Amino acid sequence: MNPAAMTLLLVLSLGLFAYSAARRFSLLQRAQPEPRFSVASLDELLERATKTMIYAFGQKKMPNYRWAGIAHILIFSGFMVLLLRSLMLWGRGFDPGFDFWGLLSHEHPLGIAYSFIKDLFAVLVVLGASVFVYYRVLSPQKRMTLSLEGLFILFIIITMMLADILYDGARIALSDSAEASLPMLNLIEPAGSLTAIALVSAQLSTPQLHFLMELGFWWHSAFVLIFLNLLPYSKHFHIITAIPNVFSESNLAKGALPKVEDLEGKVEREEALGFREISNLSWKDVLDLYTCTECGRCSDNCPAYTTDKKLSPKHLTVALRDHLYDSEQALLGENPIAKLSSMVSARAETANDKTIHGDPPKDAYFRSATPLGLVPGILAPEVIWACTTCRACEEQCPVNISYVDKIVKLRREKVMIDAEFPTELQKPFNGIESNGNPWNLSAMDRPAWAEGLDVPLIEQNPNASVLYWVGCAASYDDRAKKIARATVRLLNKAHVDFAILGKLEKCTGDPARRAGNEYLFQVIAEQNVSILKKHGVDKKTVLTTCPHCFNTLLNEYPQFDGHFKVVHHSDYLADLLASKRLVPEKTVNARMTYHDSCYLGRYNDIYESPRAILEAIPGIELVEVEHWNRSKGLCCGAGGGQMFMEEQNDNRVNNKRTLQLLQTQADTIASACPFCMTMVSDGLKAHEKEEQIQSLDIAEVLERSVL
Repeated sequence: MNPAAMTLLLVLSLGLFAYSAARRFSLLQRAQPEPRFSVASLDELLERATKTMIYAFGQKKMPNYRWAGIAHILIFSGFMVLLLRSLMLWGRGFDPGFDFWGLLSHEHPLGIAYSFIKDLFAVLVVLGASVFVYYRVLSPQKRMTLSLEGLFILFIIITMMLADILYDGARIALSDSAEASLPMLNLIEPAGSLTAIALVSAQLSTPQLHFLMELGFWWHSAFVLIFLNLLPYSKHFHIITAIPNVFSESNLAKGALPKVEDLEGKVEREEALGFREISNLSWKDVLDLYTCTECGRCSDNCPAYTTDKKLSPKHLTVALRDHLYDSEQALLGENPIAKLSSMVSARAETANDKTIHGDPPKDAYFRSATPLGLVPGILAPEVIWACTTCRACEEQCPVNISYVDKIVKLRREKVMIDAEFPTELQKPFNGIESNGNPWNLSAMDRPAWAEGLDVPLIEQNPNASVLYWVGCAASYDDRAKKIARATVRLLNKAHVDFAILGKLEKCTGDPARRAGNEYLFQVIAEQNVSILKKHGVDKKTVLTTCPHCFNTLLNEYPQFDGHFKVVHHSDYLADLLASKRLVPEKTVNARMTYHDSCYLGRYNDIYESPRAILEAIPGIELVEVEHWNRSKGLCCGAGGGQMFMEEQNDNRVNNKRTLQLLQTQADTIASACPFCMTMVSDGLKAHEKEEQIQSLDIAEVLERSVL
């Protein structure tokens, strides 16, 4: 074609991209270290590779939004296929007949197959991109960031594909016109041959065909490189970073927050305990920011955002990313006079004018350019305190960005360093520290719920095979006590040999940890692990009724050498039913719906056991909440310390969730979490349905059929 022009194009474009990529990589290098690959075992690498194939290459989460997901899969797959085509065209800039040394010629089976697949995907990519044009222009989606940048990228994608087809069509037309014959449909290159037929039918001259061939060739060749250079400066950077981001995802259990090592030493040395400044982010946090696609799926499923709180997971990520870019000079040390606090840029000044299709005003995120740290310097305090830690954002994110850990790290600095947190949290913090429960009730009263049931303490039955970890809610809350009593009666019916800790049991520390009080959590976790080990519980089964206790004991206590076999009562009761140790015989006539607990479902993938219990009971008609069930179930609003805080507005999360449950026309709402049951019960009162609709735990429902 033109070797000199192609050389200039490649050198300039790849050189510019190398510079931009080096800048972004330098920010990663300046971020805090994080040992994601400290144990580079073969099993770990295989696990990471498998996740990458499923979530990055397999696009597993994309179909959660059907048409947008299918469109993205088509574009992603097309780019994977057509990358080889771009390389071939660049090669043809030096040698017009370049076809990878005959491997992709039409005389080679690989070339025949690739030509057909390439043509097919060029068309599919155009269709996929057209779907996104529709969603941006004709049917704007509230969740998406709608901008001219997005439309320009779609323009590049569509025209690149059309240019490739035009190049093939003109090339075929020129070849066939030399033979004085009308081109025929060729299944090896169906799109190209159809285009050739159209061009010849239009009676274009040879010079015109040459012009179109050159146009198609250079348009595709150049715009691939233009597109590449736009990536580091746009949300489409995820095209490069998504695969390594998924591969380097935390290998902790989904329900575990990472432990702050040497906590007391960091306090003494005045080191960051979480996120105070942008420089506190780890390289993986920065990679997360690079990878955000701004698709808005996180916010679309966030209980805080959907009830008009200031928190939007998408905007939180974008705000941190923009601040990171604004702070680039200071972080890289190229301007020693620059201060991070002065790098917020003009974005902050124009923030109030940036409301995009119903998204919250950016002043919820961008504050003043003063040295106040990330909160409140960049993020309003209301943003971090609205989170319920339900993980709906993480469950929906197609590129596996983490959000909960970042919000908890932001909270940690405010709680432990600045002593600034919602006043309602003072009571649970004091209660957990003084009496081992967030209600700050007497530890002596903890076993009072079992009065009249003859429940053995661990000292009375040290050889019990099961330790029933009752939890604070079922120990102190009058309504939740009924869950514990129903569970005990079922255990006795099944002749389970169990015991409880009684006054020795304390809060697991979950509310403290997720509210940012890591020190309190670590103190009480170490105490609990010591007590459990002292009584040989590491050789027993630990049974819980609270998903928060279950998650903490199972997924977070191993950080303190507390390795226990922990089972939630939904799984345990389901097993008792399966083994016929419990047999539901009495009919329970009810139209029932089940509310999924976040800490049971999204945190620990327990969705079917509670449903299996309800379905095994004669007379129950189980109905699902349309769309908002299982992994998409809306949070009740109690997690992340919210159980003890007041909501930021009157649009309460539990009321919204209760309304969804009521829309099933069920007369009973079942749950498997004391917090959830409380929130749903309050929601029923708010909707004036508490007299018509029952709110029951699955243990209470099963008890009615078994006893």
